[in-house]
Amino acid sequence: MIGLIVTGHGHFATGLTSSLKLICGEDIKDYVAVDFESTDSEDDLAEKINQAFDDLKECEGILVLSDIVGGSPFKTSTMIGLPKGNVEIVSGTNLPMLIDVHLTRTFETNVHDFVNHAIEVGSLSVSKFEFKKVEETTDEEGI
Repeated sequence: MIGLIVTGHGHFATGLTSSLKLICGEDIKDYVAVDFESTDSEDDLAEKINQAFDDLKECEGILVLSDIVGGSPFKTSTMIGLPKGNVEIVSGTNLPMLIDVHLTRTFETNVHDFVNHAIEVGSLSVSKFEFKKVEETTDEEGI
């Protein structure tokens, strides 16, 4: 199974995790949420991310889902994770992406192939609501 690390600024990771558990159930295996809180230093964040990778070391690969590219959670995950070789890091994480990745990762063994699926699902889940007025028609013949 592919392990998941969700990370981001503030309570991004635990907030998404709370929503994931509400939708998919409480029993989430091989998953770690890492928040970068305002009281954390970058060293604190690195320690948390190192611990997350250690917790998932038995996984066949690890996918890190981060909030924004270039932010401390993304950069720290990249510096720590990429040298491991079985890690992919994605930014721009959203809830539909997380739900899909969580539900399908048990069937995947290659994180380098699986990352493209995650990006596609995340991209396709962004949309704009459009209200279209339906014109009323009258049936002159009746029922």
